[in-house]
Amino acid sequence: MNRRDFLILSTAAAVALPGVAVAAANYTPGLVQKHLDAGDTVFLDFKTDWCTTCAAQERVINALKSENPAYEKNIVFVDVDWDEYSDADLSRALKIPRRSTLVVLKGKDELGRIVAGTSKADIKALMDTALTAAMSA
Repeated sequence: MNRRDFLILSTAAAVALPGVAVAAANYTPGLVQKHLDAGDTVFLDFKTDWCTTCAAQERVINALKSENPAYEKNIVFVDVDWDEYSDADLSRALKIPRRSTLVVLKGKDELGRIVAGTSKADIKALMDTALTAAMSA
């Protein structure tokens, strides 16, 4: 088994474990704008299935969702496949520098971002920013 296959299988196994938060919606063109137009707070996760930093971020996000169901109840989480959408209008408009970038949007505003960070405290702070924005609507 090569490293990439191992990482894919390991990530898939971790996601399939009981008690892990429900997966986010997968990005398609127009999806983010639809949610922003509806007044939703959107948490974007630019990732790939082979990126170890992305997998670490996903584990933290899922753990935080499990600890606080209000995140999933009030925030729209969208996974953006970097391999497919790195050059898409969304990525260019937001000036996304690389995979493993997390961004929170509300209306026309970017409320925060993390690039390649895996700190639970930092990701929680970003998710709390999103939750505060979602609850203030």
